[in-house]
Amino acid sequence: MEKTLPPIPVKRYFTIGEVGELCGVKPHVLRYWEQEFTQLRPMKRRGNRRYYQHHEVLMIRRIRDLLYDQGFTISGARNKLQELVQGERDRRKAGEVPLEGVEAIEIDQEEFDATIVEDSPASAAVQTADLSQLLHLRRELFEIRELLTVGR
Repeated sequence: MEKTLPPIPVKRYFTIGEVGELCGVKPHVLRYWEQEFTQLRPMKRRGNRRYYQHHEVLMIRRIRDLLYDQGFTISGARNKLQELVQGERDRRKAGEVPLEGVEAIEIDQEEFDATIVEDSPASAAVQTADLSQLLHLRRELFEIRELLTVGR
């Protein structure tokens, strides 16, 4: 069942169909998982349409890995996710750097604002989008690291 999942595009919201394709599960499975995993809360709009954010897509991939690849039950996967979340909170409280040997992306707002070119009105929006992409990438790297340490 080892199937390579497509890369997650850089965008803010994903429909349930897009998430299903990105994670290799059907939409009805995603709706069921919402009931079973309290951490999974997509935004709902008109007509109860679900919109998932990047971190939720990563969580769904983690749930899929726990259930399909590692053989956890729903209850076991739920407990494992809670352990991972609590472990991450504990590490942050202790002030640990989640990625050894890699500098965390720190943003000095004044320095960031100073780099904006004044004569280009679109410049600020472009740089903000680049910053957003970097932060998404950083979060995804943390998730990957967590997945890799789970198997040890």
